[in-house]
Amino acid sequence: MIVLAGGDLVLPDRLLAGASLLIDDGRITGIEPGVVHPAGADVRAATGLLIVPGFIDVHVHGVAGTDVLDDADAVATVAASLPRFGVTGFCPTSVACDPATLAMFLHAVARARAAPNPDAAVVLPAHLESNFINPAWNGAQPAGCLRTFRGAAPEEAGAFTGDDILRVLHAEAASVGIVTIAPELEGGLDLLAVLRDRGHIVSIGHSGASYEEAREAIRRGVTHATHLFNRMTPLTHRAPGVVGAVLDAPGVAAEIICDGAHVHPRVVALALRATSRDRVLAITDGTAAAALPVGARARLGGRTIVAGAKTATLEDGTLAGSVVTMDGAFRTLVRDVGLTLDAAAYACATSPAARLGLADRGRLEVGRRADLVVLGPDLAVRQTWIAGRPVVEP
Repeated sequence: MIVLAGGDLVLPDRLLAGASLLIDDGRITGIEPGVVHPAGADVRAATGLLIVPGFIDVHVHGVAGTDVLDDADAVATVAASLPRFGVTGFCPTSVACDPATLAMFLHAVARARAAPNPDAAVVLPAHLESNFINPAWNGAQPAGCLRTFRGAAPEEAGAFTGDDILRVLHAEAASVGIVTIAPELEGGLDLLAVLRDRGHIVSIGHSGASYEEAREAIRRGVTHATHLFNRMTPLTHRAPGVVGAVLDAPGVAAEIICDGAHVHPRVVALALRATSRDRVLAITDGTAAAALPVGARARLGGRTIVAGAKTATLEDGTLAGSVVTMDGAFRTLVRDVGLTLDAAAYACATSPAARLGLADRGRLEVGRRADLVVLGPDLAVRQTWIAGRPVVEP
């Protein structure tokens, strides 16, 4: 048995100060007030430290110079890098790409899941920020890779169709969790039905849908929204857009990029007040430029991006994801948005775990898997534990 003694434990609904967390065989076996010393236990002092459930990022493209589409080893490399930022589980996230690249990526996800590295963040089913998004709202997504459901291929050498992408997706279905689409496109609602019936979480994003179109897509099975507010029709007083439809739908979970730049902190606070905390998932939309110095160059789906202070951009200045990591997102929620520690942990761990069906993690509770992060008074990561083992520590 291991005891983290005297730390401040962030529970789902409160802070339990100066308590002890008991861990045995990879699980949380006890939460006790004060400092306890069970006979034979490995007692580790945690006084002055904050213990939170391990962060789960459902939307991250890369970190520290590696993009998940770089090569066959990239997913495993990203998984090994993420625990130093408090991440214990993540959905590797692709941008639109050709069928061969998509197949390589999903094979890599399958390998990492079949033979997990115990010192790495758990690789969860992938999030495809897919080929089926609206070209008018593509942002940094490569326009040349965008397709419609059942649409013809462009008249160019090596062109592929939407069906070619779907064949790869269906062949590797076990490696795919979330699929982002723009349901207003030709055939979009039919595509939604196909993905829903195959068990994928269908997300609305990079979409020019009207409020009414988005509501119809939600009625037909959309249960997720990709980076709420970014690259979708906005909420206005006469046209509520995708944002209004998502906030108006109790069954839809909304990702929000918590870097303080993609979404203003006060808007994050407003979104949380407009809905329940169970529906808000803090994400990074992190890229390979995350954790690199300002001005450093990296890749996003094979294209060059440049690291800024909070965001990444293409070389032409187009916003191309974030450089925040999940520990930074947690700090943004606490310091800039003004959330309590338990509310911030809920957005970074509890809600993502619940939405992905991970019933054994995401909370500091007896019986849950001991995936957790130990933070200093400055909210910087001191330790990351995965399945009851410290994989990041001084």
